[in-house]
Amino acid sequence: MPLQNRVDPFGAIHAVPERGLFTGNRGIIHDPETKTLLKKRWALPAWIVCVCQFRGVRREPMGRNRKSDDHLGGKAGWTELFFLDEVTALAAGHRPCFFCQRERAKDFVGRFGDAYGIAEPRAPQVDKRLHKERLASGGKPPMLALKELACLPDGAMLADGGTAYALRGGKALRWSFAGYGPPGDFSLLESQVLALLTPATTLAVLQHGFRPAWHPTAEA
Repeated sequence: MPLQNRVDPFGAIHAVPERGLFTGNRGIIHDPETKTLLKKRWALPAWIVCVCQFRGVRREPMGRNRKSDDHLGGKAGWTELFFLDEVTALAAGHRPCFFCQRERAKDFVGRFGDAYGIAEPRAPQVDKRLHKERLASGGKPPMLALKELACLPDGAMLADGGTAYALRGGKALRWSFAGYGPPGDFSLLESQVLALLTPATTLAVLQHGFRPAWHPTAEA
């Protein structure tokens, strides 16, 4: 039975078999006894995205992964969440981790500084802005018209009703937990009013040159 720890571009958490390429967390939001989520969906304003393999560390998803007497298996550690790719994680309101993705995180925060004219940007500044914009923490998605899509950077994600799409090379790729569908023209989107899922802060970072990692199905 899949654990409820797979995140969609809306920031909602599901129980599905597909794991994806990246992990990450929002703090401790699970019960290690039952391996189920608590009612809360975040414990910290710092929502991060991490690599799945780092320095040979092995964790038990939604288990007890905090050190106790120098051994793992004490209290609940951070709740492992999984994302199809970095594009998905960014749309959900996460940003690269400074521990396992330090260079990526420095690049992201540096471009945030460029976007907003901040000489010495810091991760907490990013987190504070993102927490007001994420759909899963109460943010309101901006509405877009079809003609506005051409101005968005690659890696931006939008919603046509309950269906999410990623923009790449002037095309829209339908998202699923298993990967992306074939690219289609914007005119194929059914709604004339679309919701922008990627937070405004992250969108500005993408517009200033940050290049997110894509799932291989986006290359097909």
